[in-house]
Amino acid sequence: MSKSRVILGVSGASGADLALSIAQQVADLGAELELVVSPAAMRTLKIECGADALDVMRDLATTCYDVADVGARIASGSAPVSGMIVAPCSMRSLAAIANGLDDNLLTRAASVQLKERRRLVLLARETPLTLVHLRNMATVTEMGGIIMPPVPAFYLRPKTVSDIVDQLAARAIDLLRIAKPIAAAWSNN
Repeated sequence: MSKSRVILGVSGASGADLALSIAQQVADLGAELELVVSPAAMRTLKIECGADALDVMRDLATTCYDVADVGARIASGSAPVSGMIVAPCSMRSLAAIANGLDDNLLTRAASVQLKERRRLVLLARETPLTLVHLRNMATVTEMGGIIMPPVPAFYLRPKTVSDIVDQLAARAIDLLRIAKPIAAAWSNN
């Protein structure tokens, strides 16, 4: 069996640590990581995670794509991948995906996952939500995508923000079903 390939799209919403944790955990699983980062995400990564955050993520990736390259390999359904996570997923990216606006590689790759009936997990990052946000989430869900707002699992009693981020990242990866579950599970013991 060949290695799993995962696309990680990073858009410009707050929550850039989620992308870093997903990249690290996918790499730790031995899966190949295909990375596409929007210009707004580059800015957010630098603000929230430091000047070298994008370089760290690129080092973890098997392949990095320019968001403007809509002709890249991951823009085609013939490119075999296990699925895609967009983390964080801005409301702009969500709206583009929901409405088939394949105007950059991130949104095009997400649309490909939907048309090929592959897993697409969007860590939608906004609060509070407008009716338009909710309708876009419903539309993506109706098309087969998975909306996963990054809501902490407080029942696990996380001690640090990193605990929360790593658990959310693991949960998103688990939704792709590329390996045995890695997220901590509920236990009433």
